Amino acid sequence: MFLLSRRRVVAATASALALTLGLAACGDDSDPAEELSANRSGAMENFKVGEQFKATEPVKFSILLLNNANYPVKPDWLFWQELEKRTNVTFDQVAVPGSDYEQKRSVLISAGDAPLIIPKTYHPSENAFVSSGAILPVSDYIDLMPNYKDKIAKWNLGPEIDGLRQADGKYYLLPGVHEKAWQDYSLVVRTDILQELGLQEPKTWDEVYTMLKAMKAKYPNVYPMTDRYSQPRPTGNLYNILGSSYGAPGGWGFEHARWDASAGKFFYTAASDKWKEWVTFLNKLVSEKLLDPESFTQTDDQARSKIATDKSFVITGNAQALVNDYRADLSKNPKAQMKKIPLPVGPAGEVNPASRLENGVMISTKAKDNKNFVAMMQLIDWLFYSDAGQEFAKLGVEGVTYTKDASGKPQIVDSVNVVGLHPKAPKHLQKDFGFYNGVFAYGGKPELVQAFFSPEEQEYQKVLNARPAAPWVVPPPAPFNDEEREQATLWETALRDYIEQQTLRFILGQRPLTEWDKYLTELKSKNMDQYMELQQKAYERYKKEHG
Repeated sequence: MFLLSRRRVVAATASALALTLGLAACGDDSDPAEELSANRSGAMENFKVGEQFKATEPVKFSILLLNNANYPVKPDWLFWQELEKRTNVTFDQVAVPGSDYEQKRSVLISAGDAPLIIPKTYHPSENAFVSSGAILPVSDYIDLMPNYKDKIAKWNLGPEIDGLRQADGKYYLLPGVHEKAWQDYSLVVRTDILQELGLQEPKTWDEVYTMLKAMKAKYPNVYPMTDRYSQPRPTGNLYNILGSSYGAPGGWGFEHARWDASAGKFFYTAASDKWKEWVTFLNKLVSEKLLDPESFTQTDDQARSKIATDKSFVITGNAQALVNDYRADLSKNPKAQMKKIPLPVGPAGEVNPASRLENGVMISTKAKDNKNFVAMMQLIDWLFYSDAGQEFAKLGVEGVTYTKDASGKPQIVDSVNVVGLHPKAPKHLQKDFGFYNGVFAYGGKPELVQAFFSPEEQEYQKVLNARPAAPWVVPPPAPFNDEEREQATLWETALRDYIEQQTLRFILGQRPLTEWDKYLTELKSKNMDQYMELQQKAYERYKKEHG
């Protein structure tokens, strides 16, 4: 999921949307797109929405690739062959293991050695590279991207896009875009154990507690719940989905400042009562031995092993983890049944915490001097943002990996497996063909996003889509300028490290919750108040300068 911050909650009037889509930087009358006459080699003339992009000559672009351990990059993937056939483009690939991706990306960018195309970037990661000038202000060049502009306009994504803007009014990341929010992660539960105990699926976190208590009473020698996603930070997913239910996401969704619309100002997330409430809830689970204390440090494999061997019955995960991991791990236990339940409801109410933006693409600044720059932007526009490009990246080649029924709905062919759709098929869409490969296949219309969804996952999404967006999903922009960003980064690093350390101590009972006020004082000593003053100042300045 794309972790967005500081987006503006306003109706997208025509003038505001035009400003969002505008090319020129605020205060800059020049149009960068008009200065590219020497950089159009291979580009199509008058490239339009819905048109197949094909470079007018063979071109090659360097690209950074996250090499997923579950489907390692192969040079003979049909994806590469078909992409070249359709677009006349090949890639000079720099493949990096997922575990090292962010660090390697930073090293390459800082050294000036980054490939031209840098995908799989989650906002606000791009912030670290703006002041150095190492990445391109992509908002200056979106006039080269008709499919991207079309989707932003049709789907009213202007307010979300505004959340990417820096103090100069520009943004430096091309995000993956969804027409509808897609919330994927939740609790995955052994429903056969629920049936054995005569329990219904829990709908609230209070009911989750009751469920875990009943499991513990029946099986006193197990921890009813264990968790994964704890590398490199503790339980990134659990902190996120539980914190979202309280209005103060942690883990993957952590942001130092959250917007309080009623007060018209930001509050410090990890110092709020909302944060304390979910920390207290987890402390209760651990103290009553309902949640495995190793959840916060163990590897994914260790967590999966406990689920596979009946040492735990509840874990967090998404649709792919349910099918590819948990059900596969339990395949030798015929009575075991697992299900991803709708995200439990907490004090924040029945909200959908998902954003409509996904991880996206940064462009190296040196790309604008490449003679094929315009062709590169056209390729990115077609592959990441056109209906045809998104369909290709996810589904593959019609007649080979998928077909369409009479209504036009795509169906993966029986000889190809993906996310457990055809578990006995001889070929795998990701491993053998390279489609749906975790780098290119993001966003789109709901029918494409849900193309691989089982009936149960479609039902899950139906429940979540009926919930309104969480109020913090589109807060107002409040970007730091370069000087503020340098100072804020120093404060953020020290604060986050301390927050994670102390939050875990509170949860594990190593520090009593009676010391919460002392913890708040400690955050103040680490410049929390100064940070919030800086954040509010940035908000007020941006509002004054950009509306």
